[in-house]
Amino acid sequence: MIPLPWEGRWHAWRLDREIYKDTWDSGIGAQRTGGRWNPPGRRVIYASADPSTAILEVASHLGFDALDTVPYLLTCFEVLDPALVKVVQAEDLPNPNWLIPARPSPNQQQFADKLLAEYPFILIPSAVTQHSWNLLVSCDLATNQFRLVSQERLGLDTRLVK
Repeated sequence: MIPLPWEGRWHAWRLDREIYKDTWDSGIGAQRTGGRWNPPGRRVIYASADPSTAILEVASHLGFDALDTVPYLLTCFEVLDPALVKVVQAEDLPNPNWLIPARPSPNQQQFADKLLAEYPFILIPSAVTQHSWNLLVSCDLATNQFRLVSQERLGLDTRLVK
């Protein structure tokens, strides 16, 4: 069952390759390679506030063809206490260019890394779509603060494929 956005609960979404079904919440990928908002070394789960943004985030890196040819799961999880979410608005960022699609700077990664050391969840604007949000989960601080709601096979609309 897909949760409705107005249920009064805080849900987040991510897209995972099916082979990583059981490790969706490990943050190991971000720990190994770093990401837009973390340097290598910190375990972070990257998610989005809605399923469409989660799909666009992955497609922006891999393309829709990859999502059409490799099995993916749409993972939904719930943040158990919304008061633990630190909201970062675009105007809170020292550099507005951090929200454009580009390689992240070390300063950008360090900015968010400091927040991830203090807060279990960071809600931050998406660089892929200006009016959408991403949720960063600090694996070190968010233990037992979120729970899996569902995982379902992604059925990509074939009109999105060239």
